[in-house]
Amino acid sequence: MVRIENHLGMIEISSSYFANLVGHAASECFGVAGLVHRTPVHGLRAFLSHKDIPDKGVKVRILNNGDLHIDLHIAVTYGVNIAAIVKSIVHKVSYTVEAACGLNVSKVNVFVADMKVRG
Repeated sequence: MVRIENHLGMIEISSSYFANLVGHAASECFGVAGLVHRTPVHGLRAFLSHKDIPDKGVKVRILNNGDLHIDLHIAVTYGVNIAAIVKSIVHKVSYTVEAACGLNVSKVNVFVADMKVRG
């Protein structure tokens, strides 16, 4: 849960909303094959529950000043320029979160964890 207080009162945004928003924005970028689990524990949790976890591949941290740090774990399509994909993801995710929530995204870390063959 992200809680931010401003002059109008307290704003509460659920973590699952952020995970879905960020995951959807990243998945729309060219060359992204999908999000991958951040840790083996998340993968095991999804396997045992027989369903995907909502925060798959996404971690959002809020700093004391209200800025957000976002970590993404992705799989890319084989044969594409990874640097260009990462740059595109950083801009798209930052813009999407700032436009949808009005919160400042100060850092987006993208971890390429897998490479998939087009098929």
